[in-house]
Amino acid sequence: MTMTLQCDIVSAEQEIFSGLVEMVIAAGTEGDVGISYGHAPLLTGLQPGPIRVITQGGEEEVYYVSGGYLEVQPYHISVLADTALRASDMDEAAALEAKREAEQVLNNQSGDFDYSRAASQLAEAVAQLRTIQALRKRLG
Repeated sequence: MTMTLQCDIVSAEQEIFSGLVEMVIAAGTEGDVGISYGHAPLLTGLQPGPIRVITQGGEEEVYYVSGGYLEVQPYHISVLADTALRASDMDEAAALEAKREAEQVLNNQSGDFDYSRAASQLAEAVAQLRTIQALRKRLG
């Protein structure tokens, strides 16, 4: 029998996932991290992008987070994000449009140009597209 631990993924608006998991894979600020039963306590920032959750029984679910924090305690994983979505709920057309608009703003810099905001929007759109691609890859 595989050992499991409790995992909660929450956004500022709602709880997205709560349940027993075998493993969580996420992009931390210092690199990718895989968390399973017996992992040492950890607190790390998260990069925008997909979080893969292997639930009890081996099912894989993919979520998108816009960044945030991942905390590991002996029997519990908490993912706290400003925005968290189920990958299946994401709109690829909207993500592609957001990416195109951010690229256009970066290419056409005007007097009231906010580089950091445009770069942030571009990074978030690209992360959403990576999450959608991870879901497609999982589904075959």
